[in-house]
Amino acid sequence: MNTHSRRLRYFLSGQNFSDGVRTTVAILLPALLLAQWGHFDLGLTVSTGAVCVSVTDTPGPAAHRRNGMLAALAVVVLTALLTSLAATSVWLLGLEIGVLSFLCTMFLVWGARAGAVGTAGLLNVVLLLAHPPALSEVLPHAGLLLLGGLWYAGLAMVAYQVLPYRPAQQALGECIHALARFLELKAKFYLPETALDEDYRELVAQQVVVNEKQEAARDFLFRTRQIVNETTSTGRRLVLTFVETVDLYERITAGYYDYGTVRATFGSSGVLPDIAALIRHIATELDHLGVAIQTSRRYAGPGPDLSEEWGRLQVRISALDADGEGHTRVLKKILVNLRDIIRRVGNIRRYFDESLAVASPVPSRAAEHARFVAHQEIERQAFGQNLTLKSSVFRHSVRMTLACLVAFVLAESLWHGQHNYWILMTVTIMLKPGFSLTRQRNTERIIGTLAGGALGGVILWALPWTEARFGVLVVFMVLAYSFQRTVYLATVVFLTAYLLIMFSFLGFSYVGVAEERITDTLIGCAIAFSAGYFLFPSWESEQLTDYMAAALRANLAYLRQLANRLAGRPLPPNEYRLLRKDVYVSGANLAAAFQRMLTEPKSKQHRPTETHEFVVLNHILSSNIAALTATLREAAPAVPPFAAESRRALTSALAALQKSLVRIAPAAAPAAELGLGTAETDASDDKTLLEQLAFLQKVSTDISKISEILVEHQPPALSGAA
Repeated sequence: MNTHSRRLRYFLSGQNFSDGVRTTVAILLPALLLAQWGHFDLGLTVSTGAVCVSVTDTPGPAAHRRNGMLAALAVVVLTALLTSLAATSVWLLGLEIGVLSFLCTMFLVWGARAGAVGTAGLLNVVLLLAHPPALSEVLPHAGLLLLGGLWYAGLAMVAYQVLPYRPAQQALGECIHALARFLELKAKFYLPETALDEDYRELVAQQVVVNEKQEAARDFLFRTRQIVNETTSTGRRLVLTFVETVDLYERITAGYYDYGTVRATFGSSGVLPDIAALIRHIATELDHLGVAIQTSRRYAGPGPDLSEEWGRLQVRISALDADGEGHTRVLKKILVNLRDIIRRVGNIRRYFDESLAVASPVPSRAAEHARFVAHQEIERQAFGQNLTLKSSVFRHSVRMTLACLVAFVLAESLWHGQHNYWILMTVTIMLKPGFSLTRQRNTERIIGTLAGGALGGVILWALPWTEARFGVLVVFMVLAYSFQRTVYLATVVFLTAYLLIMFSFLGFSYVGVAEERITDTLIGCAIAFSAGYFLFPSWESEQLTDYMAAALRANLAYLRQLANRLAGRPLPPNEYRLLRKDVYVSGANLAAAFQRMLTEPKSKQHRPTETHEFVVLNHILSSNIAALTATLREAAPAVPPFAAESRRALTSALAALQKSLVRIAPAAAPAAELGLGTAETDASDDKTLLEQLAFLQKVSTDISKISEILVEHQPPALSGAA
């Protein structure tokens, strides 16, 4: 199975495609059935209820999805009643839009899923503007919306009851797929023809993706009672596989080396492309395993004999010393790391061999797993506490309110198209809390609308047959809803095309609808872009110090656990995993914030070159701490000699990180705890250990220098944040 076929299977067996099919069925079926009985308008209302509730059905544990959909049902019915009553007066309607746009956006104070509930309410308000029901039809209309929402929620929950492990398998498969891509990028570091700066940029970007997928899988596995209690073989295998996957990610990130020196020293030997080839083969094997897990099928194999390939590489590296090519200790370290990676990939494969037994459940496992997922309680006082300009959610809510009012007034007074509610809909969808995402979505919306209009026109011109057009409409609907969380540009292209085909069935002129769609999109995007830029703009550079401080705190705690291990103090495995998780999450958040900053106007970016260097150094630091920790775990219970010189190097590294943290976030920096004890051994330092600790000291010092430059040259807004 080649790369393209694997990607296609990942897509067709993934959560997004499943959700796309379910959303399409939930929307189309009521309209089609009632149209057969001459009540297409009633079917369209039922479908509208399904559309609104589907917004909240984001990946997550079944209980959270159910609660989100039930909350959306209540909000949809309430907004339907209010909007239908307010539609009797344009002034009341404008007031209602202003109030509801503020309140629904403020739902974000309770998290992303609650924010989706608010989005569902706003979407329902906008769709009602197309054809507000008469006063005598208010309750029946709200009842039909409720029926549509219940239909979608019931369909989603039945799918979960029939295949309870399916979402977790899909999330775990996507997690492994992202990890395989991360490993492929690591292979590029051994190819002399690639640029290291670009390699790091791609690797850090993929680190963000891996973290997102791991968090999604962790959320599914550790919040789902049926899985976390490990009452079945399937549940136990899923949990064991995820734990092994996280350990594998640690081993992959721990494989950091001075690639510039490695290239300079061994580039002429020809062994580096062989190392890269083995890494790519491991990544391919891992990708095959991800497909097998996601499709819930046994891995057919047989895959390549990675151990045999590793053995051939070992022989070749051993021959380099005899040929006088130089010291090969670093290559042997690479070999050791690759051997462990191959072993862990083999473990993942064995977990899904049904002929093998898996570990029995541990009674306290559920409580242990609960520590690895974030908990956000719905606290009523959070709403009032965020009613201040210091709150980013409040600022965004005010921004959304003003933008929606401008869109409503513009649509009512200056632009009288048949579907001028599209302007308001565009604003509610395009305007995001951060300007970088608002700008990106606006660009994708405009390009996607133009491309989708052209695609729809070609389909209507080339396919005069009704059945063929309907088949294309269904395919486009599935694709549009499948890509809505991953590739928004594709969603807009297929959404615009299928809407144009749908309006052609309703008797509308294609050209007229296309022109209005494009015009409304341009107007709505202009309003959203202007609001994001001029009304309480949120620039990523203003948030970077928070992300940098979080990354420094996590790495500081990670380095302290290493110091404790070297000093002979034990660390419980779960405590270590929590520290490791904090490092991964904080590093990914920092990298994601940096990527978003690069999409903002140049004048709003804060020293991007130095910030990129900080992000890369942070990644290098955590990778080397992980490498040293892994070495100590393998050497346990023996502890390498920890003599004076090693102690000084580690103390200096801790002090440099502490200094950087105090410099970047003085108010949030913890008190220094740098003491490692004063007792010295008579044993001489382990040279390898000393070299690794000296490198940690160097990286920590470099981070301190970069943080000083960033703080000294930061804009006034950043100074206040720090």
